[in-house]
Amino acid sequence: MKDGVNGVALGVFIFFFVAVTVVGFLAARWRRADNAATLDEWGLGGRSFGTWVTWFLLGGDLYTAYTFVAVPAAIYAAGAAGFFAVPYTILVYPLIFTFLPRLWSVSHKHGYVTTSDFVRGRFGSKGLSLAVAVTGILATMPYIALQLVGIQAVLDVMGVGGSGSNWFVKDLPLLIAFAVLAAYTYSSGLRAPALIAFVKDGLIYIVILVAIIYIPIKLGGFDDIFAKAGHAFSQTNPATGKPRGALAPGAAGQWGYATLALGSALALFMYPHSITATLSSRSRNVIRRNTAILPLYSLMLGLLALLGFMAIAAGIKVKNGQLAIPQLFENMFPDWFAGVAFAAIGIGALVPAAIMSIAAANLFTRNIYKDFIKPGATPAQEAKVSKLVSLVVKVGALLFVLAMDPTVAINFQLLGGIWILQTMPALVGGLFTRWFHRWALLAGWAVGMVYGTLAAYGVTSPTQAHFGGSSKEIPGIGQIGYIGLTAFVLNVVVTLVLTLVLNAVKAPAGIDETSPEDYTADAGDEGVQVELPPATEAAPAAH
Repeated sequence: MKDGVNGVALGVFIFFFVAVTVVGFLAARWRRADNAATLDEWGLGGRSFGTWVTWFLLGGDLYTAYTFVAVPAAIYAAGAAGFFAVPYTILVYPLIFTFLPRLWSVSHKHGYVTTSDFVRGRFGSKGLSLAVAVTGILATMPYIALQLVGIQAVLDVMGVGGSGSNWFVKDLPLLIAFAVLAAYTYSSGLRAPALIAFVKDGLIYIVILVAIIYIPIKLGGFDDIFAKAGHAFSQTNPATGKPRGALAPGAAGQWGYATLALGSALALFMYPHSITATLSSRSRNVIRRNTAILPLYSLMLGLLALLGFMAIAAGIKVKNGQLAIPQLFENMFPDWFAGVAFAAIGIGALVPAAIMSIAAANLFTRNIYKDFIKPGATPAQEAKVSKLVSLVVKVGALLFVLAMDPTVAINFQLLGGIWILQTMPALVGGLFTRWFHRWALLAGWAVGMVYGTLAAYGVTSPTQAHFGGSSKEIPGIGQIGYIGLTAFVLNVVVTLVLTLVLNAVKAPAGIDETSPEDYTADAGDEGVQVELPPATEAAPAAH
């Protein structure tokens, strides 16, 4: 590790940071509508983005600084088990091809801004809608915090903010980054991360392509890299008494690997920020095209994961695994290009953090504030509340990072993945059938949430007594698997059984304000109904 501040790398980092800040504020004028004081404009970019803007926005949204830092860090720590992120991002795109166009169409038709809007309209249930909204907000908060952890890791390696005489000096660079992010998100809404995503993804692709060629040359080629990594993984971990990891998962880890990949794939597009980026598209065909070209990011992710092996081969030694890749870049690259790499990670945190805070704010505004606090809120009032809540969300995430160990933030993000998966039966199930009963969906959600939380609470690690991971023995099977997927199966079983019972006793099913043709509507069809009609005024449609 180099001593002191890396002035050249810091200078390059500041240059790109200032550049994207300017872009973020200028974005307020990009494709601006006459009336910008609505959630459609501030929170969804006017639902006007085409194929390429949506592609960069979704890529910037899903492939974050946490991805850049944590995926290779997982491989650095434990070996090829960390590659689970690659198959799950391959699995997810055929999956979303089946339901995202339907969600876009019905949301376009009825002016839905959030998944909870759809759930409320489909099932006529504010309670179920509230459950989905609260889950989305809870799952998003630690995810935002992790983006700030990514920035913090880069600043530490550059020698800025890693130490100081008091907490204010130590955390000042992160506070400045947070303040800038909050300011241009408040001003420009979703348009800011949409424009910045072009810079972010361009930098990431450049850094990964250079790294995958330049670093192996310096380390003697991939043969030496894998040999050194294999030797390192064979060494005993003093904390566990077992080998540190493996170049390929053993038989005992296959259930865990497969269930984690599948569960993560099912959960990814349940996150509010994924849906926010999706609903900003101008047509359902934009969504369909994006599901075809987004796998290009999976190729990038596979190359990115290899950096974990390279960090081992380069002899990187860090106490916090999240610093492994930034430290690899500083050790292997010239200072100026290390600055480019750090800027890619830093901007890779700003884009998703902005989208996530907007998504969480939209959920609060539409499905808590408007549904339960002020039903008569005007579009302008909704936009104002959402802007303010987006600031509150960022402050909460910042306090979480400053007050807690980064490892805790990571484990809470894993818990968020378990939680958000429990919203899938209501969202995806509702897109294809009205058969599920709203009370059964709510009960299934509750069972999945309780089981998932309690199971995760009981997982220990060498450093934590609770919430030490996201895998545990699957009841009835005896194999170690992803807790979120087990909770999801329990959720579905409860939902199916209770739906049969409730339908049999003719329990009130709620009023469906949608119709079958809404799920295939495109931008050329009837105009968007920005205001949600009250559920009691809509005609039921069972399908």
